[in-house]
Amino acid sequence: MKKALFIGINDYPTAPLKGCIKDATSISTILERNGDGSPNFSTRLITSSDKTITRSLLREEIEKLFNGDSDIALLYFSGHGFIKSTGGYLVTTDAKKYDEGVSMDEILAIANKSNAKNKVIILDCCHSGAMGTPRIIENNIAQLSEGMSILTASRETEYAIESNGAGVFTSLLIDALNGGASDIRGNITTGSLYSYVDEALGAWEQRPIFKTNISRFYPLRTIPPKVPFNILRNITDYFPCPEAEYDLDPSYEVTTDKANSDKVKIFKELQMLQSVGLVIPIGEDYMYYAAINSKSCKLTALGYQYWRLVNEKKL
Repeated sequence: MKKALFIGINDYPTAPLKGCIKDATSISTILERNGDGSPNFSTRLITSSDKTITRSLLREEIEKLFNGDSDIALLYFSGHGFIKSTGGYLVTTDAKKYDEGVSMDEILAIANKSNAKNKVIILDCCHSGAMGTPRIIENNIAQLSEGMSILTASRETEYAIESNGAGVFTSLLIDALNGGASDIRGNITTGSLYSYVDEALGAWEQRPIFKTNISRFYPLRTIPPKVPFNILRNITDYFPCPEAEYDLDPSYEVTTDKANSDKVKIFKELQMLQSVGLVIPIGEDYMYYAAINSKSCKLTALGYQYWRLVNEKKL
């Protein structure tokens, strides 16, 4: 079971925002289903357009989220963040001096105690990088229980920017979840989300933060694989060992008068593997010319990784 809580707050009395409700709604919609339409997360969306999101309400909903033994419990928050000497806070609509909202340390403590196998916290708010580094711990060392991952829009000292009515960070997350951060098998994880956002943001812009304590990554969402699994599994047939080369000749290319239908089928599969970086031609820049000129092809370093997965029957 996978469950997720999405919070979006625009309606702050003194400092309203524009894109938080839209961001929370968009992320909720995407994570509710996988790319093939199959069910993914059981979602709960709460926005300031529906109800007043007070400190007590937010804390209650977070406790409900992390209660139980779900496979993944995911918290997404878009709104104001605040930081002071005692730590970071997710600001609620009833915030006031000395009571700014729900403490990030408090949220971390709730999540750390959860029996959920994997806990994921995604924050698109200013100073969100403070999450996971409690002020009560000396040297500000992150304290994450096993299975915890935290992905934030900015460093502890930075602001999270809105652009064109949406958070810059969440806009990139949406692109990533729609396929930009998927691997060849179609898996999208917290690690690949961070990598996508990190590369997209420039050195002078807000910098995302990723903290984790996990033994392996689990997909937050899947999309159809870039290469069908049945073709990926043929990689060990074409390359009996990782160092093997596959010899080509004009009979593999459909446009030649020597084309052989069985070899043409194999060549199309090799070209698919080449298109995702698993195979490269030897002595030519393109697979077409490798066939025309009777050259060969071989596995890339990434190709060897997938060869190993197939060989060990993990794919």
